[in-house]
Amino acid sequence: MKTTIFRILSCSLLLAVHAGCSPDASLPDRESAIPPSAVKMLPANDPQPPRLLSQEFSAPVPLPPPINSAGAEDSPFITSDGNTLYFFFTPDVSIQAGQQLTDGVSGIYVSTKQAGVWTKPQRVILQDAGKLALDGCEFVLGETMWFCSAREGYEGIHWLTATNRSGTWQDWRIADFDPAFEVGELHMDANATSLYFASRRAGGLGGLDIWTSAGAGGAWDQPVNLASVNTPDDEGWPALSPDGQELWFARNWGIWRSLRSAEGWSQPELIISPLAGEPSLDAAGNLYFVHHYLVDNKMIEADIYYAARN
Repeated sequence: MKTTIFRILSCSLLLAVHAGCSPDASLPDRESAIPPSAVKMLPANDPQPPRLLSQEFSAPVPLPPPINSAGAEDSPFITSDGNTLYFFFTPDVSIQAGQQLTDGVSGIYVSTKQAGVWTKPQRVILQDAGKLALDGCEFVLGETMWFCSAREGYEGIHWLTATNRSGTWQDWRIADFDPAFEVGELHMDANATSLYFASRRAGGLGGLDIWTSAGAGGAWDQPVNLASVNTPDDEGWPALSPDGQELWFARNWGIWRSLRSAEGWSQPELIISPLAGEPSLDAAGNLYFVHHYLVDNKMIEADIYYAARN
């Protein structure tokens, strides 16, 4: 679903600034890199707006500036309290991964909600000064961030973790999974003992499937295919609700939900479609997701949308 061309195991990817920190004045402003020819899409001129198919939520709306811009805001992750939003940004949906790596603005950003208003997003620094990295796939649990990265000094794409210490993300280190797992974008439960991820690994029901693994302390059991939610189509970008009772994911350019019961995960239902993906929920059940704007089958840009739980 992501707008960036850079991909990990068919999940696209998307250096110390964190919520509450002052921005680094040496970093370029992300909006300065957006091409002058870029068109800011709005619901009024959207040929394929996301439609809500559930009465549990209010109609989805794009987050206002300064979150969304004429560039591509993608891959949202909302913290459980609903007050901190992470997302991936790249200034132009058509640029290649090599340009994203070196443009100085593509990467993970963070904004906090203060008195009901989102602050100007700031770049999250997850690399040593002077070294290149393209980071994405962010997932935050407590004081730990998991993210995937292509970075200087390493071949290929790796999973890393970083730790929030005194308000800044520090101590980033490689945290790869067993290569046989072929872990794409991931989510964990509140105790970090259940891992959910997207993968094209052998044994699935289709191309991209959702898998789960139990474990702790970085040791994970053999993954299990979630056959109750997977189909021959692509299922990916899983997200658990903070209480662990809802599993959200993307399929066929729409957002689906499965509910947990004593028997396992229920048959999924379509909640929002079309051109919607990468769901993320806060503890109140409010839904954040990315919407891609397509005109004549050409992607124009992407915005972060919000649907409040009724």
